Amino acid sequence: MAGRAESGEGAEAVGDAQILRLRSACGAAVAGLAAARPDLIAVVGGAPETAEYEASAAGSLRDFGIPFGVGSGDAVLPLSLTVGSWLVRRFLTAEAGRERWRLRLLAVRQSRPAADCLRIGAELAASVPRVALLVMGDGSARKIAGVPGAADPAADAYDAAVAAAFADADPDRLAGLDPALDRELMVAGRAAWQVLAGAAAGRRLHGELLYAAAPLDVSYLVASWAT
Repeated sequence: MAGRAESGEGAEAVGDAQILRLRSACGAAVAGLAAARPDLIAVVGGAPETAEYEASAAGSLRDFGIPFGVGSGDAVLPLSLTVGSWLVRRFLTAEAGRERWRLRLLAVRQSRPAADCLRIGAELAASVPRVALLVMGDGSARKIAGVPGAADPAADAYDAAVAAAFADADPDRLAGLDPALDRELMVAGRAAWQVLAGAAAGRRLHGELLYAAAPLDVSYLVASWAT
């Protein structure tokens, strides 16, 4: 019994360390948005339905058993934008030049066709002279213990391909992701990633993969693209 307890505590410590690394990577990526001196920061996240929200809109994690909220008013933001809005408030409110940019919160239906997502991204990129995107979306959740087929090699291959596209700042590879795999591989981020692909199309960008792991049995990737 003692040996099992120690093993569990060790696994929990490893998980906590991974979460800290993930949070640090997110902070670095988000803080880097201000370096581009944008006119607009658009937070784009996968969600059940496509919708745009006020920059001050509220979100909550109470449905997940976490007493956490962001914004003002009734909680209306989907999970992706709740976390994205918190990241902006946490890491950008003290940035120099905060008054220069405005914020948009855009949810994109996770099942939206690739062509629609690419179009949305292109329209965002053309909406003002300088745009920075914070794109929120999970990779495969097939690693979750107890899910039939959880160790599916196809899920690992998919996540590796997306990670390589992020590392190389390759919008074409993101644009080519097959929406038909979303449900099969339990991928929540594909639509949001393809909005990024549409916004970045035709631009020469440098990519840096800051984090790639599955600390909560879901694949999380953090990357930064810049000119």
